[in-house]
Amino acid sequence: MRDVPNLTTKRLRLRGHTRDDFDHLTALWGDPEVVRHITGSVSSASDSWMRLLNSAGHWALQGFGYWAVEERGSGCFVGQVGLADFKRGLGPRFDGMPEAGWVLSPAFHGKGYATEAVETVLAWGEANIAMTRCVCMISPDHAASLRVAEKCGFTPFAETEFKGSPVVLLERLK
Repeated sequence: MRDVPNLTTKRLRLRGHTRDDFDHLTALWGDPEVVRHITGSVSSASDSWMRLLNSAGHWALQGFGYWAVEERGSGCFVGQVGLADFKRGLGPRFDGMPEAGWVLSPAFHGKGYATEAVETVLAWGEANIAMTRCVCMISPDHAASLRVAEKCGFTPFAETEFKGSPVVLLERLK
């Protein structure tokens, strides 16, 4: 079991989730713009609670997980970013690798926050969990996330379907 480290960048603070993040997560995952390219449908409060528990469980069982992201200057909740092993059943080139993920509130899109946070998480993973390869999964229609992935050094290695929707599988090698 590993305590969730606090990470800071010039503009962001990445910290472990707390129960107080529940309302933030419910609003984030309940926003149709946020989920359009992720699940396609808004999440219920119960789904958001399960995401919060999932994050805590990842840290407890895997030694890595998701961080809550806040703007350092304002303290505003920006979104969440992290590494996970969701056991997606996508094959040996994907499953079992740390999977990077990020989701930000639309109010913070276009500021470079996603790239800043993901780069910080990847550096942490390389330094703390001996991560030499990381994967991510993105809808081919989600141009903004594909740009973030490219800026962070991810390259596509496959196209497939996940839960009936097309996805691009990407990898980043240290």
